[in-house]
Amino acid sequence: MKNQTNQLLGYPNDARLLIINADDFGMCHSVNVAIIQALKQGVLCSTTLMLPCPWALHALNFLAKNPERAFGVHLTVIADWPDYRWRPLSPLEKVPSLITNKGYFPTFEQMPRFLSQVDLPQLELEFRTQIEGVLDEGLKPTHLDWHSLRIAGRDAIFDLLFKLARDYGLALRVAGQAWIEKVQALGLPCNDYDFLDSYHYDPATKANTYAQLLRNLPEGLTEWAVHPGLDSPELLAIEPNGNHIRQSDYDFLVSQEAKEIVREEGIILLDYGALQKVWNKS
Repeated sequence: MKNQTNQLLGYPNDARLLIINADDFGMCHSVNVAIIQALKQGVLCSTTLMLPCPWALHALNFLAKNPERAFGVHLTVIADWPDYRWRPLSPLEKVPSLITNKGYFPTFEQMPRFLSQVDLPQLELEFRTQIEGVLDEGLKPTHLDWHSLRIAGRDAIFDLLFKLARDYGLALRVAGQAWIEKVQALGLPCNDYDFLDSYHYDPATKANTYAQLLRNLPEGLTEWAVHPGLDSPELLAIEPNGNHIRQSDYDFLVSQEAKEIVREEGIILLDYGALQKVWNKS
């Protein structure tokens, strides 16, 4: 399967392709501002929208006014922090396995229990409600991905995500080598390597890490899932233990260094629209 994605997308085998996608659009104002600025001024390629979140309307308005901006749906059933929560868009009585006893999505710490008991038809209902909520706004997403879920080894959930991508004519972020191989065996383009999650990198050294990763970017398609945000009082109140993770992402994405390395290395920046075209033909 080596370089199959390059071939499907119309690039030479040795091309180094990179999608830099900002997760969490709609989470809060500080995140929205950072994503919008990084899309306009930096190397950010696309974003994914969290429709259940408080600042989703602000994000929707930006996307409606800027239809050239590629975006996906960041399927959301985890509300990460104890003091900042969100609920399903589906009627609560139809998705009881997705909520706590107070009616919110579970926190990140509650995820293991959540995954052990979640009802797949209820999960599908909520995911479809979120996708259709975006479509009802007249917007045209390119792909699906997911927020915070740790789905390694949970093939039933990935099967569901794949089914939804096919049903709605969208591409899909793919996680794990086994699923990368399965998707590519179907003749569909996807990332050739497991995607990078920016939360795994120390903010103090992140700029140097990103620079090195760009210079060493392999042939084929790589995806970075980044989380830009601005260290405003709002963001620091929501995520007090974030340790500037989001600010450091933003700083690198809009830096001159990032732009220069991409140019010097001949890296081709893409969004999921290129993949979606092939997924729709298959």
